[in-house]
Amino acid sequence: MENNNLLIVEKRLVARFMDMFIKFGLILALASFCFTVFSPFLNMMLWAIILAVTLYPLQQYFAARLGGKQGWASTLLVLLGILLIVAPTIAMVSSLGESVSALIDKMGSGSLVIPPPSESIASIPVVGGKLHALWLKASVDLPGLISAYRTQLGDVAKQVLSVLASMGGGLLGFVVSFIVAGIMMAWGAAGANSARRIAMRLTDENKGVALIKLCTSTIRAVAQGVIGVALIQALLAGVVMALAGIPAVGIFFILALILGIAQIPVILVTAPAIAIMWHMGDHGTGLNIIYTVLLLIAGMADNVLKPLMLGRGVDAPMPVVLLGALGGMAASGILGMFIGATLLSIGYRIFMAWVNEGLANASSGNDGK
Repeated sequence: MENNNLLIVEKRLVARFMDMFIKFGLILALASFCFTVFSPFLNMMLWAIILAVTLYPLQQYFAARLGGKQGWASTLLVLLGILLIVAPTIAMVSSLGESVSALIDKMGSGSLVIPPPSESIASIPVVGGKLHALWLKASVDLPGLISAYRTQLGDVAKQVLSVLASMGGGLLGFVVSFIVAGIMMAWGAAGANSARRIAMRLTDENKGVALIKLCTSTIRAVAQGVIGVALIQALLAGVVMALAGIPAVGIFFILALILGIAQIPVILVTAPAIAIMWHMGDHGTGLNIIYTVLLLIAGMADNVLKPLMLGRGVDAPMPVVLLGALGGMAASGILGMFIGATLLSIGYRIFMAWVNEGLANASSGNDGK
């Protein structure tokens, strides 16, 4: 009798596990299929959500001035964003592509002239001698140097073209993300309610609200205080460089953007640009002085922009923000730079909140004892 009962229990357990396994497999298959279908739009939607959360207070300000018309306010904000941010960014990155293409054409035709290196290069510890010899070879016999390193240069060229192609796709996603963000902001109240319900379902009522507040504050802090300031500063520097006729503006723009996100003074990029401008001598002294002043202002504009765009500091450490930006850029181009910095900062904040909660619970337990 007992053996029969054990067999019945065993069969029921096996049947229950089989049911659970089949249900889990079906759910996993459905989730995998949905992710496959949605994955081409993932970066675009993530950036749209970040933009919507960041710009929602400004959209509400416009809506209040337009009599509560959410759609008109979102449309106005999207048009301003495309005009003031997206269009100049596209111009800067397009300039980067043109600079690289021109460099490749000059190298192929043999018209590229490289000045000889300074003797001070050779005094650099460890790498100075090899760098000086390589630079001297390039200035004396560039075609021979290219021929000697043809395979390595070919690999580098392929990687550069791949990065430029991903940036082109990222810029298209940048425009579409602004439009999608405008639609999200027009339905902001419903979207915020849905996000709150999802967070509560994942955790509980109290933790869900806290999670939404943490994510919202982190997104706005990073997007406004780090990415926004860096992008505006890089655009200011790039526009002035373009007006001054400085070559390779796109390269300077990307460098300024990376330094701005890393919280490193952008004057390190604008100062060499000033030196190149004076060396070229394409303008009169008066114009050069004006452009120099403008580039210096652009290089130090973060000192004014940060207090205006962010009242407090970013809780995520700058190395986290920088790693997110560089990793995102390596994975998904210029759009990934912004998404990576924001998402890694959110992940860090959530992880540290979890750690601090555990430590607080352990401390209160020890106090009770």
